[in-house]
Amino acid sequence: MARNANLASERVRSFVRFHAVLVEFTDPRLVVAYDTLNPYDRDAQPGFYRALAFELGATTIVDLGCGTGLLTGELAAHGFRMIGVDPSPAMLAQARQRPGSGDVTWIDGGAAAVGTPDADLAIMTGHVAQFFLTDDDWHDALVALHAALRPSGHLAFETRNPDAREWDQWTPDERRTVHDARAGSITTWSEVHDARDGIVTYAIHYEFDATGDHVVAPGALRFRRQSDLARSLGEAGFVVERCYGDWDRRPASPSTRELIVVARRGD
Repeated sequence: MARNANLASERVRSFVRFHAVLVEFTDPRLVVAYDTLNPYDRDAQPGFYRALAFELGATTIVDLGCGTGLLTGELAAHGFRMIGVDPSPAMLAQARQRPGSGDVTWIDGGAAAVGTPDADLAIMTGHVAQFFLTDDDWHDALVALHAALRPSGHLAFETRNPDAREWDQWTPDERRTVHDARAGSITTWSEVHDARDGIVTYAIHYEFDATGDHVVAPGALRFRRQSDLARSLGEAGFVVERCYGDWDRRPASPSTRELIVVARRGD
């Protein structure tokens, strides 16, 4: 199958070229407050991946796109041998400051840097899968994770369901203010610039009340349908075992916001 049939536009190429490392993962003001700005349900998401790891009898877990290492550290605290991988040195610097971070192997780089640790489970959380905009980049990441896993090892990740059209809610009217212990109060909102060919380009605005700084972080996400995920995983040597629509393991449907995929390495 010819890759990138719908993605060869200059719009996508320009974004990949100029925003390979996104502002929200490199700007010191945003990195310091990242966990406050991007909270998650500490019972739902971590609980899902923790339960899955125990269920699969995993010992070694690769966390690709680990960011500040919040989930990586929680899993390490439960006795799993964790390998945290991220292309942002600034995010990894935050991860290394966490209690117990010395028990984690941290790797500065992308999927190609993972190597072959013979892991039992690989995970991509925080919608990391959506940052692989082109089919080629997504395929290369899946192939690298396939190589990182032992025979019959598993890959698990979540991605937003395009049928739910969550980006319609990313408007300047939907503002929120959070308080970070170090950065103070931050008001943030999003605006969508374009939505075509499965790619949504947008910008997130951050206003820091204490300093008056206004940081704009451009971004782009790829929304893949369940059938596209299954096909691309199959091309990389995986077999999809389950696809959930939420952290409570309800089945995926057109109305569910998430597609949470669990796939097995085929051999």
